[in-house]
Amino acid sequence: MARARSTSPQDSPSTGKPGGKVKKVRWYHQVWQAFQITRQSDPAVTWIILAVFLGIVALGVVIGLLVNQLVYVLVLSIPFAVLGAMFVLARRAETAAYTRIEGQPGASLAALGTLRRGWTFTQEPVAVDPRTQDLVFRGVGRPGVVLIGEGPGHRIGKLLEAERKRTARVVSGAPIHLIQVGDAEGQTPLRKLPRTVTRLKPQLTKDEVAVVLRRVTSLGGAKLPVPKGIDPTRVRPDRKGMRGR
Repeated sequence: MARARSTSPQDSPSTGKPGGKVKKVRWYHQVWQAFQITRQSDPAVTWIILAVFLGIVALGVVIGLLVNQLVYVLVLSIPFAVLGAMFVLARRAETAAYTRIEGQPGASLAALGTLRRGWTFTQEPVAVDPRTQDLVFRGVGRPGVVLIGEGPGHRIGKLLEAERKRTARVVSGAPIHLIQVGDAEGQTPLRKLPRTVTRLKPQLTKDEVAVVLRRVTSLGGAKLPVPKGIDPTRVRPDRKGMRGR
């Protein structure tokens, strides 16, 4: 009787299923996907990229004619043209990404996801105004504690200040930075938020950061109020009304 051959993860086909090999995405596929997504919100990106590419190639032709080395300079200009086009695509894709999430709750947290190591941000807001849906997120790094508020300037300031006082009671004098995200005067635009946070000067050691992080974590997150009304777990049927039907 023939023995059944046992399968192993190495034997599994690369179909993306558990145990199979993960199919790698080629870099040009990623570039094409980024271009397609960017073009949805920025239709002019095609012509801008094409203009940059042809502009650099044309500059190479002019320089080649001037130095009497047309073929050499032309071939040399093509890689630079590709790099220029990729740079423009990356910038336009970044702008398109911010445009898509701007104004949505939690947009600041999504923007801060581009930061490198050194910061720890809460995945849930630490303060919420249930009436206006204004949010405050908290991060801890070597510059100290940063509180980031989402909402109009005339409202979010009060929520940020209340959270600052709550945080100050447990961080033992560690710096607390307040940042309002928005386009109003005195606020930080969403696309500039990561740069604003990274420009904060380090003031704590790594050990102090760990201590501050433990203390602010003990504060917990936002406690959303339960709407007033009937508790569905305690609802009892109106027996008199049922008998009267």
